[in-house]
Amino acid sequence: MEAIPWRERIRQEDELLEQLAAQTEAALRRRAVALKDGTAELGSVYAVAHDVGLSWTAVARAIKKYTSE
Repeated sequence: MEAIPWRERIRQEDELLEQLAAQTEAALRRRAVALKDGTAELGSVYAVAHDVGLSWTAVARAIKKYTSE
């Protein structure tokens, strides 16, 4: 069995990194939508932050960055 050439291994890993970055971006967007839904349900960013154990600024930034309000 021949080893995969290093150039091909680099190309494969670059492809994997691109896929992971795309999946991470999609997850961040879905998470922000969920945070936004939580804000609608609980009435404030502060309430959502308290409920999930995050700072209110982290919740507000995620919503602002990954959703179109």
